[in-house]
Amino acid sequence: MAMVWARLAFIVGILSLFHAGYSAAQHRAYLRVTEQEYTALPTDISVQGLLSLLLAMYGILHIAGDFKEIRANVQLQNKSWETVGNRPTFYTFAHRGRALSPNYVMPPSSSPQDMVETLPS
Repeated sequence: MAMVWARLAFIVGILSLFHAGYSAAQHRAYLRVTEQEYTALPTDISVQGLLSLLLAMYGILHIAGDFKEIRANVQLQNKSWETVGNRPTFYTFAHRGRALSPNYVMPPSSSPQDMVETLPS
């Protein structure tokens, strides 16, 4: 039964939020027609928008149900402290940083395998 009330609260909140948006657009159009300067929205439209947003948020939170906790340490339980920072996908052997070395000699071929073999030790 609580799920029905949550869905009803969500639907009413969304519809009321759309109505507040439509009322704000109508108010702006009215100000343009009467050539008045826009300063702020009327208080009733602002309050309706805020209450509609809160009602929709309440409804969607109760529709979603219980949240599950995020457990980041599950993947790290089987790793030692030394291997936690190991990221093999970020290994790069053919980068341009080696060209800054004073011992670097440009290889005759430009294949990546040849570049890796000619790196100074």
